[in-house]
Amino acid sequence: MSPLVRRFLRTAIAFLAVGLALGGWMLIAREFGMRSPARAASAHTHLLLVGFVMMMICGVALWMFPRPAKEDATYKPVRAEWAYWCLAVGTLVRAVLELLASVDAGLVVHALIAGAGLLQVTGLLIFFWTMLPRIRSTLPPGG
Repeated sequence: MSPLVRRFLRTAIAFLAVGLALGGWMLIAREFGMRSPARAASAHTHLLLVGFVMMMICGVALWMFPRPAKEDATYKPVRAEWAYWCLAVGTLVRAVLELLASVDAGLVVHALIAGAGLLQVTGLLIFFWTMLPRIRSTLPPGG
């Protein structure tokens, strides 16, 4: 397993832990009549769906898909590295800012949330663009 695959998987698990902790806090707040930030559900969703699920999918895909063909010049592994950073940073910034937006909903915070969301989108698009050459059969032709 490559270091990048391990980083995707470990980061996914970290986002799972933070997302579950936030979800537990939201549950306690609701059940005991405490207030939680208005946008906590959005932060929780991004931590779990993008941070955990998509990072896990990306890590497993990078690990399990067939290696690129030796003659394939289109596969650029550095793109998977870019995708990791876009996803990790975008998700973390988005979750933190969603929680802060409940307190300070200024234009700058909203612009940063939009930017972080676009960074997440960019990371996913880069990742799957990178993986396209690896989506192929490993069977010999006619097999």
